[in-house]
Amino acid sequence: MEHHGRTVAIVTGGAAGLGLELVHQLMERGFIVANIDIDAQAMSQLDVSLGSRNPGTYHGFIGDVADEDFARRSLDAISNLGTISLLINNAGRPSFKAPIDYTSTDIELCLTGLRGMIVWTTGVLRATAERDVHIVNVMSSAALRGNAHESVYCAAKWGERGYTESLKTAYKGSSVKIVGFYPGGIDTNFYTDSRDYVDEQKQHSFMKANELATVLLDNILSKANLTVADLVVERNS
Repeated sequence: MEHHGRTVAIVTGGAAGLGLELVHQLMERGFIVANIDIDAQAMSQLDVSLGSRNPGTYHGFIGDVADEDFARRSLDAISNLGTISLLINNAGRPSFKAPIDYTSTDIELCLTGLRGMIVWTTGVLRATAERDVHIVNVMSSAALRGNAHESVYCAAKWGERGYTESLKTAYKGSSVKIVGFYPGGIDTNFYTDSRDYVDEQKQHSFMKANELATVLLDNILSKANLTVADLVVERNS
């Protein structure tokens, strides 16, 4: 994939964690980056730390990834920045509970990532006329197996996996490249609201977000004559 001049990468859920590492590394690799996140406070800080120091290179858009109107307005603006060549659907929300403890609120929380993935993928495919674009769906190893305290979270991730596999079938042989990314546990604030499930000591044993971002980008942006379709990354035991 060429990434020079006015080539744009979109990252959803880029205000913290893996998403923020991807934003930083994509900018270092020469992309104009559009960062999509609902965390207004964190995004305002990034407008100062990244936007003001990198005028024209970093652009933040604050809103709900699952909101079609917000996505449409944002994509209209993003399309004016340059040629969209990469979408990384990274946004997602966790809920880790015993099966009988899940509520409708938890279900909606877990489905945010799936809905946002569909909304932004559809929007980017339309904006690029279904040509010359990489779409990376960041999921989780929870999309590959069942976990006792992640039943609804796994259900949402398995849905994302089904969507990803269907996209691969729909665009096989075309210039639209679909990549499924399945990382195991990452040392980020993703687990802040689930300390009874993942305490800080366990969290810090997980993979580092900056290393994962490098592994992902090295693979999908390789100039080798090949296509990476799936990338499963687990921490060393």
